[in-house]
Amino acid sequence: MLLYHPVTDDPPAWIAEFTVGPRTFAAHLDAVAASGRTPVTIGALVDRLVAGAPLPDRPVVLTFDDGFADLAGPTAETLAARGLPATAYLTTGALAPGRPCLLPPAPMMTLAQAPRLERYGLEVGAHTVSHAQLDTLGAAALRRELRDAKAELEDVLGHEVRHLAYPHGYNSPGVRRAARAAGYASAAAVRHALSSETDEPFRIARLIVRHDHTAADVAEWMEGRGARAAPFPDALPTIGWRAYRRARALLKGPEFAG
Repeated sequence: MLLYHPVTDDPPAWIAEFTVGPRTFAAHLDAVAASGRTPVTIGALVDRLVAGAPLPDRPVVLTFDDGFADLAGPTAETLAARGLPATAYLTTGALAPGRPCLLPPAPMMTLAQAPRLERYGLEVGAHTVSHAQLDTLGAAALRRELRDAKAELEDVLGHEVRHLAYPHGYNSPGVRRAARAAGYASAAAVRHALSSETDEPFRIARLIVRHDHTAADVAEWMEGRGARAAPFPDALPTIGWRAYRRARALLKGPEFAG
């Protein structure tokens, strides 16, 4: 699973590290096609993980987080022109003026454009309301982030939203239980790792695409090289970093996950 953010030549500085330009993006898609991989949605992958549903040989999932302005325009058009399905995880607070959101300023699509993504062949999932570090929130705030984003997307799309992505991948056993209780069928993390047939439906691994990742990097990932494969337990530094962020949140309140 690949994780993209904006696809633009002129990103805001705060997200530039995780941005690729349109020409680079097209080269990445060429590398996916050349590898013989078949893009599928997260829903198809989860059906395989949970129920053993069939998938094409050598599947791959392309995901896009947050809902930057290009997604509902040239990026969706590029995917549709190639007949490639994908999954978009939308941060609802960033897509509606006046809603609480911790994302720094950036050109964003609107919530009303979410159905347009589906018309282009993208599956829509939730990415919370405010993009907070979910594993630092109290129980009530965590429930609001998960349930309100789901409800807002369902209202505009007119159908159930089954899939979630944790902002910046931050999660914990408690967050995963809350995601399940909120009615999601899956949740994507980051983990900087390849997913696998035995991956965890509520901690699905993704490879985050950075500005300097080339088509050769994507080709290596498509061959199952260049990163470890999930599932695997959290490393001690990850556990320690979570504890530090929780302590900081007690002093400063919810913080942007990024």
